[in-house]
Amino acid sequence: MLIKAKKLQLIVTGFTCDRCGKTLTNEQPEHQEILHIDFMGGYDSVFGDGVKVECDLCQECLKVLIGDFCRTS
Repeated sequence: MLIKAKKLQLIVTGFTCDRCGKTLTNEQPEHQEILHIDFMGGYDSVFGDGVKVECDLCQECLKVLIGDFCRTS
């Protein structure tokens, strides 16, 4: 016999770019091109030891910020 339980689950339905403020929903194809950064600063990190760092960027802002340093193939 299967034992079942109801479960409440949050899902991401969109995002807002932390740089330019553009909001995208899951229905927009560009939504697949977002970059979500989420990490904890380690020992001697420039962000701070044990500091949680988060950032969401759209593809345009990502290109502006790191485009000169990227290699594409």
